[in-house]
Amino acid sequence: MRINHSSGSYEIYFLPVAIPNGIVITDENVFQTYSSLLEGRKTIILAPGEQTKSLESYGKLCQQLVQAGANRKSTLIAFGGGVIGDLVGFTAATYMRGVPYIQIPTTLLAQVDSSVGGKTGIDLPEGKNLVGSFHPPTEVQIDTSLLHSLPIREFRSGLAEVLKTAIIRSPKLAESFRLQPLVPGDSRIQAIVQECIGIKAQVVQEDEFETLGIRAELNFGHTIGHALEQITRYSKYTHGEAIAIGMAIETKLAVKLGLADKGLIESVEFLMTGHGLPIKAVELNEAKTIVDVMRKDKKSTDGQLSMSLVKSIGNCQLVQNINEEVVKEVLHESAKI
Repeated sequence: MRINHSSGSYEIYFLPVAIPNGIVITDENVFQTYSSLLEGRKTIILAPGEQTKSLESYGKLCQQLVQAGANRKSTLIAFGGGVIGDLVGFTAATYMRGVPYIQIPTTLLAQVDSSVGGKTGIDLPEGKNLVGSFHPPTEVQIDTSLLHSLPIREFRSGLAEVLKTAIIRSPKLAESFRLQPLVPGDSRIQAIVQECIGIKAQVVQEDEFETLGIRAELNFGHTIGHALEQITRYSKYTHGEAIAIGMAIETKLAVKLGLADKGLIESVEFLMTGHGLPIKAVELNEAKTIVDVMRKDKKSTDGQLSMSLVKSIGNCQLVQNINEEVVKEVLHESAKI
């Protein structure tokens, strides 16, 4: 599958992983699982977890690259989940003013979402992905057999992005998940990963630099989800769990604003709970804190709240200048359930 972008294109290969020449950057968990694939490779091993997507880790990684002899002709290889992919991509965009990198995602979340599209970034204490760049990889290798090593919680976390993709763009795919939930080892996984990537590629190619509001569709559930991750210091919920909760709450907001029929709430919640994902959180009671974080979201302008809201399955759009009192009301109501 070929993905076009403003300065060229790159290929997505669906095949057994083959680590190419370059400097491999991974985390401790992935290295422990796949050390045999990395024998003889120059490898930098980082700590796992969202905390690694920080200014401190970025600075240390740049120093490690200098020590490893990386130059402008070096290729970085992101071998891991979304955290590794985002950090390595941003490092590749800025190290020596830009070097090539390859994405080899090892999680479902990274395979269907973060490894494709060229968005890179790191977090600040004030918010998630507030520092970053658009820097497409030179290629992406997708090997769904790597998913067999995922703990069930991490697999379900990735399912949140799969479900998001279906909800915003594919009623047919969403209906298939309603009838038959996706589970580890499912024979449909590779076909579904390919379909999700195809949908994301279409959205990205329509709005590469997120200036038209189209690419913002991919952030359905993420405005509230990212805020929930931040206020819990990335320690209570996985990214997918937070996004699942975000999708459930943002759907209720769409109904409250008169953008969607009430039945949509049940449809979205059924998809989440049917795949073992949460739809509520006690932290939703902290409505003011959540809204304060949401004001710093990249989609917001002049402190006004903006979110990608679903009007119906397959129909999502960016909604701007949302009344924050309505948001707080929905958050409080949801916390009571």
